[in-house]
Amino acid sequence: MEPVSLFDLAAKQAQWLAVRQSAVAGNIANANTPGYTANDVEPFEKVLDRTAVSLQATQAGHLGNAATNAGFTIKPQEDDGVVMPSKNSVVLEDQLLKAGEVRRSFELNTAIVKAFHSMMMMAVKS
Repeated sequence: MEPVSLFDLAAKQAQWLAVRQSAVAGNIANANTPGYTANDVEPFEKVLDRTAVSLQATQAGHLGNAATNAGFTIKPQEDDGVVMPSKNSVVLEDQLLKAGEVRRSFELNTAIVKAFHSMMMMAVKS
């Protein structure tokens, strides 16, 4: 039995969220570093758009696994016009908002996987 693609997608998003959390934490840690440029990861939607997903029928009534490829890079954040006296581009309020977004996304991802796992277990037990 092949793994269900929802679990692959949730794992990929969890990896992306971990990379984004790392970038945000680095930005917060360097908030007072002169000349530091804030970093961020490209949106997860762009990662999914870039990933080729192909479905193919292996047997009548079955669809192939639509596994995705990892590949997240931390890039300098686009200039939003805010430059601090130390000539860095880290705005703590923005970084804290991003950290909150990451936390909420982790929680949603985990809740979806937990619900799907519960449904699978109910189907197996009955």
